[in-house]
Amino acid sequence: MNKKRITIKDIANVLNISPAAVSKAMHDDSRISTKTKEAVRRVAKELNYQPNHLASALRKGKSNLVGVIVPRTNSNFFSSVIENMEAVLNKAGYNIIITQSNESFDKECKNIDTLLYTQVDGIIASMANETVDLSHYEKIKSKGIPLILFDRGENDLNVDYVGINDYDSSHIIVEHLVEKGCKRIAHIGGYRRTRIFNNRIRGYVDALKKNKLPIDDSLIIESSLTLEDGRREMERLLSLDNKPDAVYVASDYAALGALQVLNESKINVPKEIKLVGFGNEPFTSLVSPSITSIAQHSKDIGRLAAETFLKRIAQPELKQSLNKIILEAQLIVRDSSS
Repeated sequence: MNKKRITIKDIANVLNISPAAVSKAMHDDSRISTKTKEAVRRVAKELNYQPNHLASALRKGKSNLVGVIVPRTNSNFFSSVIENMEAVLNKAGYNIIITQSNESFDKECKNIDTLLYTQVDGIIASMANETVDLSHYEKIKSKGIPLILFDRGENDLNVDYVGINDYDSSHIIVEHLVEKGCKRIAHIGGYRRTRIFNNRIRGYVDALKKNKLPIDDSLIIESSLTLEDGRREMERLLSLDNKPDAVYVASDYAALGALQVLNESKINVPKEIKLVGFGNEPFTSLVSPSITSIAQHSKDIGRLAAETFLKRIAQPELKQSLNKIILEAQLIVRDSSS
């Protein structure tokens, strides 16, 4: 059987007082006697009363909730961002509602609708791989709700953003591989339609040009960057007549899949093929050989995204002053490219 939701009217009926008096007692109004306040708290506990936060948010115009959208929560990068974001927001009196898109555009749209219905005070998001149409994000802006993007975001939205320098990251990786003697460097990347992956591809291509290395389209791959994608694309690269001597993968999960195939194929990493990932996931230091990777400063990104939201709330008049925070990437060199 469905239990009826207990309201302040039910508490008022038990105590034979008005719902307004119950509400005032719950908000510790000085006009209500201590005896009545204690009675209201006692009956509320006996009836297992749960406040309707949505109704309260509608009345006050403030929910003290921040919606967070991430592509997935099983990534150390995103879980670390969330942990550090929450620490800052909790200290400021906010709670967070975490949703994940699973890289799906449709699910991302539904997440945004749910968060808006919940009357969140702001949304901090990292876009799904499938997202091209930005109208659902424009909906957030049109309602005057602070929107902060991190890691993945689009310049066209003209909102606050926190992330690393993806273009320079690719330069750092290619320069490292060139220094190690590599001349035929492949790139398993994300889809160009997503800004960060487009920047990584552009950085990779420009770094090859800078080092006077040929641009070979057969070595430039776009994918969803799952472990399975890494396996499949590594197998394809190994089937080429002229195999690469290094592979730069724009995600550690796909890099792990690539490493599995290289190990299964008895290819010596790094002597025959060097490998570099992206994200510095914990497993990169545990596998054999350990994987060279880019550290994305997840702790700083989480903290800065939360602080940017708090600034927006504190100074809503600064709507035209965008906060673009770009952190410098750091290459963690390990066995796979030594």
